[in-house]
Amino acid sequence: MTLGSVPPKFKVTIDRDECMDCGRCIENCSYGVYRREGDRILIESRKCTACLRCVSMCPRDAITLTEKPVDYRSHPLWTREAREDIINQARSGKIILSGMGNARDLPVIYDRLLLDACQVTNPSIDPLREPMELRTYIGKKPSKLKFRKTESGDVELDTKLAPNLKLDTPIMIGHMSFGAISLNSQLSMAKAVAETGTFMGTGEGGLHKELYPYQDHMIVQVASGRFGVNIDYLERGAAIEIKIGQGAKPGIGGHLPGEKVNEEVSKTRMIPLGSDAISPAPHHDIYSIEDLVQLIRSLKEATEWKKPVFVKIAAVHNVAPIAAGIARSSADAVVIDGFRGGTGAAPKVFRDHVGIPIEAAIASVDQKLRDQGVRNEISIIASGGIRSSADLAKSIALGADAVYVGTAALVALGCRVCGNCYRNLCPWGIATQRPDLVSRLDPEAGAAQVSNLIHGWTLELSELMGAAGINSIESLRGNRDRLRGYMLDEGMLKILDVLPAGA
Repeated sequence: MTLGSVPPKFKVTIDRDECMDCGRCIENCSYGVYRREGDRILIESRKCTACLRCVSMCPRDAITLTEKPVDYRSHPLWTREAREDIINQARSGKIILSGMGNARDLPVIYDRLLLDACQVTNPSIDPLREPMELRTYIGKKPSKLKFRKTESGDVELDTKLAPNLKLDTPIMIGHMSFGAISLNSQLSMAKAVAETGTFMGTGEGGLHKELYPYQDHMIVQVASGRFGVNIDYLERGAAIEIKIGQGAKPGIGGHLPGEKVNEEVSKTRMIPLGSDAISPAPHHDIYSIEDLVQLIRSLKEATEWKKPVFVKIAAVHNVAPIAAGIARSSADAVVIDGFRGGTGAAPKVFRDHVGIPIEAAIASVDQKLRDQGVRNEISIIASGGIRSSADLAKSIALGADAVYVGTAALVALGCRVCGNCYRNLCPWGIATQRPDLVSRLDPEAGAAQVSNLIHGWTLELSELMGAAGINSIESLRGNRDRLRGYMLDEGMLKILDVLPAGA
């Protein structure tokens, strides 16, 4: 007995009048949608993932893509997705994997927050004519400063400052590992952050030697699998991040399929060639805040207390008290990853049903730290679904010091968010290790594109701040009075500590 086939997700058609039979669609599609038989190009639409590589490369715009050309009988409960998940698991008996972030049709809180602008009595500031201070320092800040007078009569700072990262813009690129993405992808982003005066994360896959020239702009990650971690790795990073959780899959570890573990990935991660890289759900030396303190202090001791140490957690129901504990653990920053955070591979049930929105997490963590008088003890980095300069500004107004972007940076490299990162077939050369596909991504061109994105968002952030009468990023941070909620319920407005529109 067979379940039969499910309706195709996409229908691909070629306008034969426009097609010049050049074969670029066949050359560019890594999923095998197109093949040539005789003098015709045949199409197998069921293999299409909507990566749009063929559409982008067709010189005559002859290719058309239609989503859901055939659908099931409509039903309010038994949606297409629910039925196909059951059919897939009835066939395989396995966990359903997916890529990217939460794909459910849930309200986006960012889209229901509105920014303030000044008029008349409180004039706006023109960032073209007046200076705007966007420099951001990530790390511990002293609660007070002490000074002393030298024998010559000069005044010197007597307070020992903790190491901080200096950002020219409050935008960083989040952790995406070598293995999950290609070396050319990492090189593109490394060149971009060096150009724009900010930082990027290595992910849990170690640091490839070709990234060494950019190590002053790299945040190295220590995850539960400890892949690629040694003293050389730790010393090369500008900062160290301990990954406890991830927004796309809170409570579980990571998984890099063995087909992505080629010789270079194997050397960098220090794992056998072709083996699955599976990191456990917990760190096996962390079962309490005290254990976390010990690891943080061990990492600081190993690097002579010269680097800030961050702790990354997923945004979950009790994120605020967890962050308060981290603030007292010697950590210099807490990274909060919301449920829309991207991933190369995650169980679909985790991606779509576990965790909370980053907007609520930022506000609750910022308020908890303020209430306990430890906000200056730690910086807040927000990640998970940051799509624009407006999301950036709203994140900072809710209480973040800076943000990580991941998917946005990949889109700047060419990603079309098809969600098939784990298959090692990315036709844009981003989420793959196949040499023929990786070579499609030029690191120099990619760096220019990512740099342009960061620069454009930074300019827009300056304009938004100027419109609000603010000339310093410090004045925007946690300034929730500059936000208003629209079509948000009373409970959410209370969590965000934001007034409704019109109030």
